[in-house]
Amino acid sequence: MGFSVIIPARYASSRLPAKLLKDIYGKPLIRLTYENAMKSGASQVIVATDDERIAQACETFGATVCMTNKGHTSGTSRIAEVLTTLNIDDDEIVVNVQGDEPMLDPAVIDQVADNLHKSQMQMATLCEPIADKAQYLDPNCVKVVFDKFGRALYFSRAPIPYFREAQDFDLSLCHKHIGIYAYRSAFIKQYLKMDSSRLEQVEKLEQLTVLNEGFDVHVENACGDTGFGVDTQEDLDKVLVALAPNDKG
Repeated sequence: MGFSVIIPARYASSRLPAKLLKDIYGKPLIRLTYENAMKSGASQVIVATDDERIAQACETFGATVCMTNKGHTSGTSRIAEVLTTLNIDDDEIVVNVQGDEPMLDPAVIDQVADNLHKSQMQMATLCEPIADKAQYLDPNCVKVVFDKFGRALYFSRAPIPYFREAQDFDLSLCHKHIGIYAYRSAFIKQYLKMDSSRLEQVEKLEQLTVLNEGFDVHVENACGDTGFGVDTQEDLDKVLVALAPNDKG
């Protein structure tokens, strides 16, 4: 089973400007994301960007870059432009790896592609156990519930599932959504023709439109480390601590 990885990499970021070019022990953040993707089973890894500064940085370490326009409102729409520009086959499995995920285990990338292939659902994504009640209650932590077949029932910033009786709280039922997606090229193009659902608009979660249209999204706990996505300086500081060189010995 072959698949492609496309990494949407925009320059603009309101909370941490130029975050993909931030230095992490001699390498820009985007390079770490790219290098991990290259260690997966992907037949090709493409950085999709709208900015020459990111393109130039990527070209210095040999990445394949596809320039896209600046008008995209989501990583999915940026990927769709790449599919058209590079004439990627409709049956190709595409994994969307966000550019600000420098600690993503390559095995996780393989996992989500394989899950899409085996499940025959329209999309596949991953999750991981929620660490504690504070994370469960945090609206910045997107939660997901799914059935015994791995089919997503709902994604929300609200604490789901909700425990009617406090004594029934069970952390093992609580899962944090990991923002990595696999889909076939043709479905990405189909998705862009869907009208944004009211659920997506209020929760600010684009996958809710897919559910609203009646399509299935496969969900499974990630098989490896996903690390920290970088949205803020605090996130970047955590990555720097986690990836600090070990000078012992």
